[in-house]
Amino acid sequence: MNHGTVAVALVQHQVMIIQACRSHTRRDRWLDVYTYVPFGDRLFLASPVPYARIASSDVLAIFPFRTPTTDMIELSEQAYREFLGLSAKHQLKYENMWRRWKARRH
Repeated sequence: MNHGTVAVALVQHQVMIIQACRSHTRRDRWLDVYTYVPFGDRLFLASPVPYARIASSDVLAIFPFRTPTTDMIELSEQAYREFLGLSAKHQLKYENMWRRWKARRH
């Protein structure tokens, strides 16, 4: 990932938009990123904790564009749909895990 590359990743068990703080190689196990939370349709603002170090395996999708800004990102329609799809997939995964755990306890 090059500096400014935008992607979708898991950050503290949440699907978030991230942006690479610096360039990373394929061999890097950890990525330094800025994190963004949804603000509106296709618009994302810097999260309350805007800097994170994540495992490279937590990256779910990399978008084919970069942006120099670090306070706000606007995604294309296709990128936004991909973000929503990945968010829904992981939400369903955690809901199913919770149901299975709850069923075992009763």
